[in-house]
Amino acid sequence: MAKYQYHYCPEGIESRYYLLVFNCENVPFLPLTDYYHDCIGRVDKSTALSYLKRLLPFFSWLDQFSNYQGNRVQWNDPPEAIRVIVEDYLMNEMGCKVREKDTFRFVNRTSKSPNTVNHFLSALKSFYKSLIRLKQYNYSNPLIDSYAILVEYKSQTEGVRKDKPRMPVEAGTEDAIPHRRLTDSYFKLINEEWQPKIIDDPYLPSQVYQAGKKVNWSLREVVIARILFETGARASEVIELTIGDYRSRKDFQEASTFNKGSHGKRVKFLRFSKDTVKLLMRYINKERVQYDELQRIFDALPSEAPIFLTELGTPFSYEAWYYHWDRAINECEIKLNPHKTRHWFVTTRLREIYNTSKTEAEIKQRTNELIKYIKWKNADTIKVYEHYFDEEKHRESHNQMLENMKKFENEYIEQKKNKRKKKPTQTVLENIKDVEIDAEIQELLDGLE
Repeated sequence: MAKYQYHYCPEGIESRYYLLVFNCENVPFLPLTDYYHDCIGRVDKSTALSYLKRLLPFFSWLDQFSNYQGNRVQWNDPPEAIRVIVEDYLMNEMGCKVREKDTFRFVNRTSKSPNTVNHFLSALKSFYKSLIRLKQYNYSNPLIDSYAILVEYKSQTEGVRKDKPRMPVEAGTEDAIPHRRLTDSYFKLINEEWQPKIIDDPYLPSQVYQAGKKVNWSLREVVIARILFETGARASEVIELTIGDYRSRKDFQEASTFNKGSHGKRVKFLRFSKDTVKLLMRYINKERVQYDELQRIFDALPSEAPIFLTELGTPFSYEAWYYHWDRAINECEIKLNPHKTRHWFVTTRLREIYNTSKTEAEIKQRTNELIKYIKWKNADTIKVYEHYFDEEKHRESHNQMLENMKKFENEYIEQKKNKRKKKPTQTVLENIKDVEIDAEIQELLDGLE
């Protein structure tokens, strides 16, 4: 099947497009090209690229297999046609079950469905938002259930008095409406909750570093990979660091950086090892100097200068970096997108907390410190990792119990072999009535009968 694909603008070619999307006939396809560039500045480049990648298979399928009332569907057809073929794509290409509900559709993933269903729906919704904003799509967004928003709005504004608006909260005459976000999606994914990936392989960073060595990573790629594993940062938060970000911290092992949604504002810091600091400074003062237009070393660089440069002397980008990352990952034959380094960091950091903390209070305090460092918007994310370690603790204690059972079993067999009897180690109470038992323990004992 012919596929939509994208290519970056070749070096030496002047174009207003940094990236071009080509359709199945290898002809430039401007709607997706314009969409990508409209995303830049609204979301970070890595998110824009990930959205684009989710849309390419859909548009390839749209051109070759879509069918609505006997005709191929175009991306700019009316919403009713788009909704029908999106539903068809979800069921036949993504293995989902789709169920009609009022003015929208419930979508259920099955065992055949990829993990990217929600990402695809978000990307398509974003695509039509952009094309409407760019005045290239002349209808309402087909991925939005406008009727549901209208009904929700009316319920939020109508008061208990017939045909009267709600009284203000200060009046105290009507119950307050609990705050909740309106769900405006036409396709609503149900029974779907994001779960972080638990990656618990202590040798994972070493595997990646060795793979990078095999594909001839430069010092630039080595430093970025080490910072990713050592800090739990997102790739863009490392790649776009400036000299000023590093200088702004009083500790030479730290750098300030932005967070997802902070719009470039430096709201958190990264902390990495002394070995990585040495490699970073070697990169800045030797490898980077070759590509800096004025061959400046660290002390001569202005604070706004990017730490990482391309061979052309331009700021290094996520897309340019990902090419090198992808080559290394393919070399070591593991599936590892860059974001999983963040999950690896959290898993490893929590294991250290659980192994070294002496009390539950200490675990709680250090876990809260980790949440603040990682800058999660929802602190409940940590619960998934904690659940993992609770299970691990149970496995450890259960294994100890099994070892003890095996030990006593062997002792018993030895006793039988030697025909020696050993006094029982447990104490037999002659009169149980004389023993006072705690009420909670008694309740437990009763429940075991």
